[in-house]
Amino acid sequence: MRLIVLSLIASLVQAQEHVHVRAQQGKRRADLPDAGPDFWRNVAKKQLEDILNYKPINKRAKNVIIFLGDGMGISTVTAGRIHVGQQQGKTGEEHMLTFDKFPNIALSKTYNTDHMVPDSAGTATAVFTGVKTILAGIGIDGRTERGNCESQLGKEVDSILDWSLAAGKKVGLVTTTRVTHATPASLYSHVADRDWEAPMRTSPDLAILLNGTCRDIARQLVEDKYDIHVVLGGGRRMFFPNTTEDRQNSTLRGSRVDGRDLLTEWEATQQKKGRKSKLVSDVTEFRNLDTANIDYLLGLLAYDHLDFEVDRKNAGGTGLSLTEMTKAAIKILQKSQEKGFFLMVEGGRIDHGHHDSNAIEAMWDMLAFDDAIKTTLEMVNLEETLIIVTADHSHTFTIGGYPDRGAPILGLSLEDGGILAGDKMTFTILSYANGATNERRNVSQEEAMARSYKQPSLVNLRMESHGGEDVGIFANGPMAHLFRGVVEQNYITYVAAYASCVGPYANNCTDIPKCTDCNDASRVSSPFTHFLGICLIWITVRLF
Repeated sequence: MRLIVLSLIASLVQAQEHVHVRAQQGKRRADLPDAGPDFWRNVAKKQLEDILNYKPINKRAKNVIIFLGDGMGISTVTAGRIHVGQQQGKTGEEHMLTFDKFPNIALSKTYNTDHMVPDSAGTATAVFTGVKTILAGIGIDGRTERGNCESQLGKEVDSILDWSLAAGKKVGLVTTTRVTHATPASLYSHVADRDWEAPMRTSPDLAILLNGTCRDIARQLVEDKYDIHVVLGGGRRMFFPNTTEDRQNSTLRGSRVDGRDLLTEWEATQQKKGRKSKLVSDVTEFRNLDTANIDYLLGLLAYDHLDFEVDRKNAGGTGLSLTEMTKAAIKILQKSQEKGFFLMVEGGRIDHGHHDSNAIEAMWDMLAFDDAIKTTLEMVNLEETLIIVTADHSHTFTIGGYPDRGAPILGLSLEDGGILAGDKMTFTILSYANGATNERRNVSQEEAMARSYKQPSLVNLRMESHGGEDVGIFANGPMAHLFRGVVEQNYITYVAAYASCVGPYANNCTDIPKCTDCNDASRVSSPFTHFLGICLIWITVRLF
């Protein structure tokens, strides 16, 4: 009898919890304005009309901007879309991210030459050089052995940044990670192991980096690629000695054990060349920059990576945003009116949030990534600027259960307030196939949406891994229509190079009409205009 009473009490408590959670769930069908058939018919008609009226911009691109959302798989795009929409007071599912509206979409196959599920080094090399390579390899081809210095010699491959510089364009990169991290490093360096960012005491390959045959990533940026016009991101510690205080925090020291201060060396190189250059490490100073009087900018704006967007927001926006850095980069690069520019912008901490099994980190950095794209569209002319949005790889990130429409994307997966799990415990809408936690327990809505909460996973790993499925390519601007179907990841840079007449297509720019009104409806041939042309020819022949 006592067990029966206790069971009834537990059921009542559980029911009360369900009622409390239900009040926080999404709207039911009858509450939604889009429940009727006319709404959806009109949506479909509008989308069809937009596609029927779309005209490709079939001319060369003066500028190319590649936005790379690190770890931004399809499920991340979907969850990010819902999250951004919910931050705007919508149910979320109906929202469109800025790049969701781009008219040209394809899928990219992300595998490395030696791994089914890739890493950022190999995939970024594919995206920016047009050559697939090994896991952890940067700027080298697939014949290289990871961590083997000698094996990388003669296997170096150039990137679209190199091609654009050779064509006289201005070039830049922006990232929320260290500028020596895998994705940005793939634009300018060549290493057999992505961990060769600097000669650090903890590096197992320290002897290799001190030998001099294979140089670390930070050295290559300063010694070889001082012609890059804009470099913005974090990772200041990779550029100065472990005996020297950080410029912004005297309690911190650099990471280099070779005694070199690459920041001072970069400044000396720019001064020797007589350039209008600026090295900046302070956020306030960065925000007060006079970009009109700067041609070369190195901004190492964090000791390590930049803050997660959720933490930047919680701190009142005092930290630097991806949008701010992107705006500054474009302002400097746009001064090249004749030749144009190439820019890479990475939302790098989307990936870090997923590795932490922390969806709130990834979702807020998705919002910041989309904001940067939106701002960019306000600053450039799409008639002359090709914009590509893609990811390097995915994650084991899923959206599951049958949550109500508009349910908080970071919350519990509940349908009508009920629990769907067979073990009678709650579970979140977002989860991972593997990751930092696989403990199964009851979670409240409040706990699930907390900053520190880590989404559950099936398999426990030190950190969540990448996923191997295809990722999206979203494109707009000149030659964006060349993205369609399922393509190899290295195809991306070939479209960008073809569109902007650089690299392998530097001497192949005569086959596309130079006219500025090629897409004007008045220039499109029709049976009537064809008939008029024949009549004019006949009249001319008869008269003369």
